[in-house]
Amino acid sequence: MANTTSASLKLTVQATGENSGTWGQITNTNLLILEQAIGGYDAVGVTSGATLTFSNGVLSNGKNQVIKLTGTITSNVDVVIPDSIEKTYIVENATTGAFTVTFKTSSGSGITWSATDKGKKILYSDGTNILEGVTSTGDITTGNITSGNITSGDITSGAITGSGHIIPGANDTYDLGTSVAVWRNIYTGDLHLSNQLKSQGNIVDGSKGNWTLQEGKNDIFMINNISGEKFKIKLDKV
Repeated sequence: MANTTSASLKLTVQATGENSGTWGQITNTNLLILEQAIGGYDAVGVTSGATLTFSNGVLSNGKNQVIKLTGTITSNVDVVIPDSIEKTYIVENATTGAFTVTFKTSSGSGITWSATDKGKKILYSDGTNILEGVTSTGDITTGNITSGNITSGDITSGAITGSGHIIPGANDTYDLGTSVAVWRNIYTGDLHLSNQLKSQGNIVDGSKGNWTLQEGKNDIFMINNISGEKFKIKLDKV
């Protein structure tokens, strides 16, 4: 009975009585392939796309656990693994160039990095398609998070709960809500209003200001943080 090859990692499955004198070498190669699949790393140039290899019985770049995609791309590219491979990956899109990168199987679908996404993804192949391995999690405790748009269901039992600050990635660039998707209610302490860091002043007289709205027991106050003046807002009962 002849040797056979495993379906996903292409290990040499040795038949009883085969490989006299070479059994140890084949076994060592199999162990190195397993090491590659568990913790192996490779940087793969994908300037015009790439097909990862899964050669029988030898180390191959597609068998690595961690793949870093490199190179300058001038069009949308595909990174392809063969059909029928079942495997997990950590893939980093480290390419330069504002084009998409899709990690997929030969005949199936895959996961695409947008033209501006140069991040990392946990992926797996089910033998037909490439899918994303992490789409939702339980509680996350972490340091700073740098991200594009965050679209999510509730986190931490109905809300996003944090003990740090939420800071935009750039000054005067991002919005909280949109003209067609507004926040229902805002609960806050003092409200600080300043357009001093904007490129232009207000649309009425073009000036810039810095104000704080504070709550009193019976009144609402506005403090001019530039002049130091304090004002009480006139309220009429209804």
